Amino acid sequence: MKPTLFTIHVSICLFIAVPVSRADIIVMKSGQRIEGEVLKVQKDTVFVDVGVDVIRIPVTQIQERISQEPAKTEAPTTDSGVFMTADLPERTVKELVTKFGEGVVLIETPDGLGSGFIINERGYCVTNYHVVETQTRVAVTIFHRSDNGDFERRSVRDVRILALNPYFDFALLEIPAQENLTFRPVYIAEDDSHREGDAVFAIGSPLGLERSVSEGIVSTRNRNMNGIVYIQTTAQINPGNSGGPLFNDRGQVVGVINMKLSFGEGLGFAIPVSYLKHFLRNRDAFAFDRTNPNTGYHYLEPPRRTNPNQPAVVAKEVESPSK
Repeated sequence: MKPTLFTIHVSICLFIAVPVSRADIIVMKSGQRIEGEVLKVQKDTVFVDVGVDVIRIPVTQIQERISQEPAKTEAPTTDSGVFMTADLPERTVKELVTKFGEGVVLIETPDGLGSGFIINERGYCVTNYHVVETQTRVAVTIFHRSDNGDFERRSVRDVRILALNPYFDFALLEIPAQENLTFRPVYIAEDDSHREGDAVFAIGSPLGLERSVSEGIVSTRNRNMNGIVYIQTTAQINPGNSGGPLFNDRGQVVGVINMKLSFGEGLGFAIPVSYLKHFLRNRDAFAFDRTNPNTGYHYLEPPRRTNPNQPAVVAKEVESPSK
């Protein structure tokens, strides 16, 4: 038994010392964390490359699996590691709200309110374009959980607009770092694998009612409107929910809430994460330019004609120059 124990000890030391190319983290139910590249996932086993060996981990012993897009060391405007994905277990809505509720924020502008969600520890936040449209002053309220379990409101001013996409109704914001406050990001779903009938829920501030939770199902995953495919859901959505996340039963964001049909109940819509990922990965193409007259400044509309009729043509007599 001694040689075997010695071999295991050496393997663990090598695993810690050897870096791996992909940041896949397996969190065990025992509290241990294993970092490596997930090579294969079977029904009851996960195969992980830890650098010096490939180990097999029973699925029943895994608490959580986290994979993060590789981040670069450049400035945020060129960094591709903006959002995170994770293979999460199914939980109740109550558990998921407790776990990911801090990642949902209230967006405030001089013209109204909306919702948003934090996608990384640097304070990047996603919301709808129409929530911050024609605005330059944006504030965010973060609901931070204190040590006693209660939520405390932390209002943050001078939020920076990084990118805007009016075509798919996306906006990317940056919340400045705060003292004694760690951002709690949410995870983006890896794909559009949700189907009709799957359970979903929304967290937001409808009509200013902060941290409201509404639960429903996916009515259809591919509702076409004006050439864009939306997720239709029965989760109750109202003004103020715009820009907030639509979660699945694993706590992954599957869509960004952006509208509902008037005079109808249970007819809400969210933009799928496939559009969101494309926007985030190509955010430089939609970078916000404060000096552009179309981004964030109010202009008076030109005066309109009061007489709808065509103006009469007045003939003018042309005098010949004197000789």
